[in-house]
Amino acid sequence: MSATDAAVFWDGVYAARPGADATSPDGPSPNARLTETVTGLEPGDALDLGCGEGGDALWLAGQGWRVTAVDISAVAVGRGDDRARARGLGDRVVGVRHDVHQSFPAGSFDLICAHYLHTPCDLDRTSVLRSAASALRRGGRLLVVDHGSTAPWSWNQDPGTRYPSPQEVAAGMDLDPRTWTVERADAPRRIANGPDGRTTEVTDHVLLVRRTG
Repeated sequence: MSATDAAVFWDGVYAARPGADATSPDGPSPNARLTETVTGLEPGDALDLGCGEGGDALWLAGQGWRVTAVDISAVAVGRGDDRARARGLGDRVVGVRHDVHQSFPAGSFDLICAHYLHTPCDLDRTSVLRSAASALRRGGRLLVVDHGSTAPWSWNQDPGTRYPSPQEVAAGMDLDPRTWTVERADAPRRIANGPDGRTTEVTDHVLLVRRTG
């Protein structure tokens, strides 16, 4: 699947979802693994990879972070920007349409989060995550949260799907322990709410890496 096809695919995914009024307090909620990890940290510069419609970026901005929110879908980025402006956070959230399969966003960051960066399109995830780790400032953290199970509303309903463990993801990144430290690698469960109102128990694969050198 080409970069153009990938953008069309994800634009279609988001366009199929009803866009909420940007001025409404309702909207995409931040991911639970983000809030439990970031709460209490000193705000700085954050990069949200695969930002979707902005739930994580808006929450981070509300906590004082300056956020670069990146997604391949122009529909998703546009909705996130609209919400940021409507909530008075337009000066703290910069939405950027970007294809991380081709290049990585410029800059250095105190926090980089990649939630559910799964796609049926071509994507060298290991390369992207290595680039993310390299873009951390000293003391910065990379939070990778992957699916560990298939929710009934997921676009991928292939029963043969295998989700790599956090330990496997970390091993694939092959990070020098003199520079990066794995602070968390586990598979917690939670109750998730789908876009159609259904709820189910899901498993998250959580990897937290800190740049120490």
